[in-house]
Amino acid sequence: MTKTLVGTPNEQPRKKKAPRLRDGVMKRGTTWSYVIRVRDPETGESKPRWVGGFATEEDAKAARDEARVNARRGEYVDRNEITVADYLDMWIEDHAMEIKPGTLEDYRIGIRLYVKPYIGKMRLQAVRPSTITKLYRDLLAKGSKNGKPLKVSTVTHTHAILCRAFRDAVLVHEYISSSPVEKAKRPRADFDAPGTIWTAAQLRTFLTLARTHRLHAFFHLAAYTGARRGELLNLRWRDIDLDGKRITIKGSVGVVEGQRVEGTTKSGRTRVVSIDDTTVNVLGEHQKAQEAEKARVGDSWKGTDDTVFTTAWGGPIYPTTVTGLPRKLIEAHNKTATDPLPMIRLHDLRHVHATLLLLASVPVHVVAARLGHADPAITLRVYAHVIRSAETAAADIFAKSLE
Repeated sequence: MTKTLVGTPNEQPRKKKAPRLRDGVMKRGTTWSYVIRVRDPETGESKPRWVGGFATEEDAKAARDEARVNARRGEYVDRNEITVADYLDMWIEDHAMEIKPGTLEDYRIGIRLYVKPYIGKMRLQAVRPSTITKLYRDLLAKGSKNGKPLKVSTVTHTHAILCRAFRDAVLVHEYISSSPVEKAKRPRADFDAPGTIWTAAQLRTFLTLARTHRLHAFFHLAAYTGARRGELLNLRWRDIDLDGKRITIKGSVGVVEGQRVEGTTKSGRTRVVSIDDTTVNVLGEHQKAQEAEKARVGDSWKGTDDTVFTTAWGGPIYPTTVTGLPRKLIEAHNKTATDPLPMIRLHDLRHVHATLLLLASVPVHVVAARLGHADPAITLRVYAHVIRSAETAAADIFAKSLE
């Protein structure tokens, strides 16, 4: 049995209408695509670049226009599907060698808590300045673990991490043509003034108390040099010149994932800090006491180098060990004292050092150098309250200089 074809002999099967390209934009399937020509910087040859997956014609046209501008500027980058989370994971690993261990751990925590939950699933190339601005607003409103507002300083620190990561996405990995973080609106950084600052008399009282502890020299050096906790715990005897009355601060000690880790200073630079005769004597006494401990322990001494501050058996001291000692000394003193000492942190000895120097009219750049600040402007911001109080006497000082 033969089948009969329905229709006239001249009738042809209807062809499917081909999509039309209009000004570089066309619909393919259910989504829209655009094409532009990009000049190869090596060969100078112009080649077409197709980009698809846009939900609407308007989205495709907007992306086309942006791509054309970037192509004319020589800033065009191919479309990439990598997400913010995946990129940041890769970025951390790629740059682990050039970031200090403590800083690296700090970056990981900041990214995990304050970036990935909010924009981690977004395509890196889809992030806009408004995206980052909204991230900061959300963090300020409900960024902490319990949904409460996050401190401005924490959001500012998150901004610093993203600045570095997105800058590398432009310059190193070339995933994007410009950083949206640089154009985002961020909260103004507030530099909190130090808390309670001891007077010179209160500091003398504390150091007298500390003489009963085997680490008295540690607290004395912290107060008389303004060095950080980790910097002092990293100090070696070879870095101390008692005759020349100076110490060289070359590195620092921190804790990463519960492990004691040695690295560079916070600024990454070595600095030399002068010391006075009293400090020379204190360090000399400490060195003799350490030699006596070493002789007493004998073969059980655990020290393998000439670390200045160690445990009684020569082992390394963890930073958290010395952090709580000032509180214990102060609490014991205040139980019987008629003039109790205000409670301060170990780090506040650094603030006492800086404050007393500034009140004594030591130039800011000199104080900044002793503290290891990369820029005296940091010192000015942190100790602005001290500088303002010193300025009140400036008029009288000037007038007396002319009399």
